[in-house]
Amino acid sequence: MTFLSISTSSEASLRAELISYANEGLLAEALAETPERHLQQIRTRWGVWAHEHQRPPADNGKPWTSWLILGGRGAGKTRAGAEWVKQVAQSDCNARIALVGESEHDVREVMIEGVSGLLAVHLHRERPRWMPSRRRLEWPNGAVAEAFSAEDPESLRGPQFSAAWCDELAKWRQAEATFDMLQFGLRLGKRPRQVITTTPRPIALIKRLIADPATAVTRAGTQVNARNLAPAFLDTVLTRYGGTRLGRQEIDGEIIEERSDALWSRAVLEKCRVAAAPENLMRIVVAVDPPASSTRRADSCGLVAAGRAGDIIYVLADETVSGLTPQGWASKAIALWRRLAADALVAEVNQGGDMVRAVIHEVDRTVPVVTVRATRGKWVRAEPVSQLYEQGRVKHAGAFPQLEDEMCDFGLDGLSSGRSPDRLDALVWAVTALTFGARAEPRVRGL
Repeated sequence: MTFLSISTSSEASLRAELISYANEGLLAEALAETPERHLQQIRTRWGVWAHEHQRPPADNGKPWTSWLILGGRGAGKTRAGAEWVKQVAQSDCNARIALVGESEHDVREVMIEGVSGLLAVHLHRERPRWMPSRRRLEWPNGAVAEAFSAEDPESLRGPQFSAAWCDELAKWRQAEATFDMLQFGLRLGKRPRQVITTTPRPIALIKRLIADPATAVTRAGTQVNARNLAPAFLDTVLTRYGGTRLGRQEIDGEIIEERSDALWSRAVLEKCRVAAAPENLMRIVVAVDPPASSTRRADSCGLVAAGRAGDIIYVLADETVSGLTPQGWASKAIALWRRLAADALVAEVNQGGDMVRAVIHEVDRTVPVVTVRATRGKWVRAEPVSQLYEQGRVKHAGAFPQLEDEMCDFGLDGLSSGRSPDRLDALVWAVTALTFGARAEPRVRGL
């Protein structure tokens, strides 16, 4: 018979035992055979079940003041915040804790009364007393927490605290003012600390917190907490939003940057996204933007495939590679050409001249290679392609996160995030070859 004898186990040994059963596919059987009194202990020992991103960071000689938990929807951020506040309150009878949410409604419905909120994470006998009229929680040992809304920063002027929990800070309408008022109030105890749980957005306050040496950051996507989520939910959101700007922010918990002077915007790219390209593509090309030098193995080789159906260009793949020898990236380009049954490889020869064609033909002499040469700057070459996106004449058949990041961070200096945009260069060559051919800059020979 398989069961868990848990009553005297440490959290570490119990966690190891549960993981072992799970790896053997016996966890459900073990739990079913375990006495109810032991199951109750399992449910209430948070250290057994917590994911790594939900565990308070160790100081490791560098004590933190702010613990920033960035995560996707359903990643367990609220539970982590509530459990941290519970630990603070139960270990310090003098604790005075601020609970700050987007609104009074959010503080009550999510942080306090929610399914992962403060009342839910306590056993009934140890649960704090919640007084909605006073917006106040009182623990049996004397610890106190007060609820505040980010809609009213001035309400934080005056009270003082030893700890704070800020939930969904990236959504606060008055984030800067509210957060500043809270910092002035965190002045009790030997080391006031705060935990911040939020789905990230690229706001200045979040960026400053990440850069602050006194901030410990943990991150997690929605999938990490799959065991506590409905399978249908995961299937639906991953299918519909996986790889998109919204999905990367709300599911993967990423901070998605965008610059105002870029040729592309996230909104335009989302409008251009389709599930798949049509089957009747008239022509398919694989564009190759080779590394600047055959000896710098860390350089990237842009590899982007696109096809045309009528007046619409469909981006089919981004398989950009880095750290390969010329023979290595040439083999990758040819493999993509074969898989898509493409008509040609379009290769820029500014850096390598005839060497680029020679390297490709060294791997396979039958591959048709069309050479292109840039006579203008990257911005000038990319601008007509961006106009095609604005007109709805270029579609992305799926999501290409790294390529789209380069597109939305491509500036007048011809750089993306301070680097050469290899993926974007290959995209521009592919779209140009299929749209303008030999009639427009950049010149494309052989199409």
